[in-house]
Amino acid sequence: MRSAITCVDVLLLNLVYFSLFFWYNGSPEVFFNTKSLLVLNLSYLLTVFFFSDIHSQRIIYADKILLRSVNMVLVYTIVSIAMTTVLVDGDMPMAVMWRFYLLFLAVIAVWWLMSRKAVKLYRKHGYNFRRVIIIGGGSMGVKLLEEMLSDAGYGYRVLGFFDDKKYAKSIKDYRGTVDDVEEYVRKHPVDEMFCTMPSIDNDLVDKLIKVAENNAVDFYFVPVIGPKLIRQFELHTIGSLPALSLRPNPLSRLQNRVIKRAFDILFSLVVMIFSPLVLIPVAIAIKVSSPGPIFFKQKRTGYRGKEFTCYKFRTMRVNKDSDTMQASKNDPRKTRVGDFLRKTSIDELPQFFNVLRGDMSVVGPRPHMIKHTEDYSKLIDKYMMRHIIKPGITGWAQVNGYRGQTKELWQMQKRVEYDVWYAENWNLALDFKIIFLTVFNAIKGEKNAF
Repeated sequence: MRSAITCVDVLLLNLVYFSLFFWYNGSPEVFFNTKSLLVLNLSYLLTVFFFSDIHSQRIIYADKILLRSVNMVLVYTIVSIAMTTVLVDGDMPMAVMWRFYLLFLAVIAVWWLMSRKAVKLYRKHGYNFRRVIIIGGGSMGVKLLEEMLSDAGYGYRVLGFFDDKKYAKSIKDYRGTVDDVEEYVRKHPVDEMFCTMPSIDNDLVDKLIKVAENNAVDFYFVPVIGPKLIRQFELHTIGSLPALSLRPNPLSRLQNRVIKRAFDILFSLVVMIFSPLVLIPVAIAIKVSSPGPIFFKQKRTGYRGKEFTCYKFRTMRVNKDSDTMQASKNDPRKTRVGDFLRKTSIDELPQFFNVLRGDMSVVGPRPHMIKHTEDYSKLIDKYMMRHIIKPGITGWAQVNGYRGQTKELWQMQKRVEYDVWYAENWNLALDFKIIFLTVFNAIKGEKNAF
C-alpha cells in the first residue's frame, strides 16, 4: 500500500511539471530541462522515504496526514533546490519554481487525504485487514479492542482475548489462558499480538515474544499506566533502558502559541468585518422578541482557571437561573428567536470579540459556567486539564457530538476526554478541520443544538 501510494505521488509530480510546462506554452526558456525533471524525481524519492511511513499507520487522523504532507513538501523543496543547484546548469525561474512547489503541495495533500479515504473504504469491504489477538482482558485490553473496532476502516479483526484471570472467562471471544496462546497461534492465522496485562514477569514476556517470532507474528506491548491517567507519553531511552515521559502539549511551545494567536486574530477580524450584516437584523429580532439587552454576559472559566466575561446574543427571557441552569431541549426560558439562534449557533458570534480580547480562541474547549466548573472539578478526575489552553467558540468535543446539555456525568466525562485530547494533539490543520465540521454541522442541523 505504501509503495503504491508513492508511485502515484511520482506520477502526480510529473503531471504537475508538464501541466506547468504547457501553461507556459511549452517554452523551454522559462522552464526546467529534462535533467531538472530527473533531479526533481530523484529528490522526491529521497525525501518521501522518510515521510511515507504514515501510509502504514492504520489509525491516523486527517489533520495529521495534512500536516505530514506539508512537512514533506517543505523538505522536498529544500532538497530539490539544493540538488538542482549542484547538478543542473542554469538558473530556474523563481516564479515558475514556486508555482511548481505550491501546486504540487496542493495536489499531494488532496491525494494523500483521498487515498486514505479509499484505503479505509477498501478495508470496510473486508480487505487488507490484520488479524489480532490480545493478551490481557483487563480495562486496557477492552479499551484497545474498542479503539480497534471504533472504525471498520482501520482494518482490524480481533480474534480473541487470552488471560489467566477468572473474570476474563466472561469476556466475549475469550480463547483461553496465556499458556494457550502458542497453540492458538500455530493453528490459526494471526498477524499481530498485543500484550496489555497490568503485571507480567519478564520470562512470560520473553515466551510470548518467542511465540510471535516463531510464527511470524508482530508483537506489541501496551503499557498499563493507569485507568485514570489520560495524558500522553513519549518514549525515551536511558542507555539501553526505555523510559516514558509526560509529553508537553503542543501549545506549551511559544511558536505554536504565536501561530494559533495569529490565526485567531485574522479569522476573528474577517468575521467582525462582515458581522454588521448579521448583527443588525439579529439585534432587532432579539429586541422585538422579549424585553432585555441584546447581549448576554456571563462569567465563565477560562485559561488556567481564570474567570472572564463571555458574550453571546441573548436567547432567553431575563431570568435568575441563567448562571446555574443549562439550557434544555424544550426550555421555557428560550424565545422563538433565541431557539433559532441556538440551533444555528449564531448566538455564539459575539464571542469573536472575546477572541480579539485574548480571553478565548476560535477553537478550544467550550468555556463552562463557574458553577459547573466548581461541581464537575470535584466529580471528574483531570477535569481542570481542559483549562491548560484557552477556551474556544467551537471545539473537538462539540463536533464529535458532545455539545449542549449534559444530563449524565458520563457525557461530561466524554467531553473532558475530547477536550484533553485536543490540547495534547493540537495543530493548525486540526483547527481548520474543526471549523469546517462546525459549519457543516450547523448547516446540516444538530440534535443537541438547543
